[in-house]
Amino acid sequence: MIPIKNAHEIKSMKEACFIAAFVLDKMCESVKPGMNTYDLDQLGKKLIEQMGAKSACYRHKIGSKFYPAYTCISVNDEVVHGIGSPKRILHPQDSVSIDVSIIYNNFVGDNARTIPLDGANEKVKKLINTTEIALSKGIEQARSGNKVGDISAAIQEFVEAHGYSIVRDFVGHGIGHSIHEEPQIPNFGRKNTGPKLKSGMTLAIEPMVNMGTYEVKIDKDGFTVRTKDGQPSAHFEHTVLITDEGPEILTISKN
Repeated sequence: MIPIKNAHEIKSMKEACFIAAFVLDKMCESVKPGMNTYDLDQLGKKLIEQMGAKSACYRHKIGSKFYPAYTCISVNDEVVHGIGSPKRILHPQDSVSIDVSIIYNNFVGDNARTIPLDGANEKVKKLINTTEIALSKGIEQARSGNKVGDISAAIQEFVEAHGYSIVRDFVGHGIGHSIHEEPQIPNFGRKNTGPKLKSGMTLAIEPMVNMGTYEVKIDKDGFTVRTKDGQPSAHFEHTVLITDEGPEILTISKN
């Protein structure tokens, strides 16, 4: 059953999402060549704690293991769930995906963004731009009366029209008291299929787009997901509220 949030719960969701968006903004502003991803993750930890929140990633169980970092930082061909490391130094040509999920007053805010460093090539920048637009295409379909498949199809059609592939093994999701609630929101599918969307639902919509094959593999650490062919990937995510007037993006920290 897909949870419908009441007015009090929506207020709490907005507070959690504001914090998640604020932390993501600050982390993205701090990314620069020469820094390591452990320090970037520790910055996220510090910002989350300063805002009175907790990481929804840290000690979150994925499979049989507990995730060891406070944010997810994925570089180049890493799709999601990259773990910050003092050995992972960022270079001018890199692209970095940062995924921030926090818990505040028992509600979760979740968002992600991929940013190119100054030396990233134009093909990577185009992949990132396409993925960001694909997210907006999906959000446009997050309307009361539509179905989950309308979100999925809008993302897939836009991405594949630009020659990229959609990751199949990881999908968007409902969100609220838990980081993962019903429904699952694939980034591929057919229009007018799946659960019906209703006002008061909160969804984490997150296209993961690869330059090459959609196939992925998991590193020996048991968490980091990367493209099977080693080509770059990009990831964008917003938490969205379904309203009678249309979709409302909750993970925005700047007016």
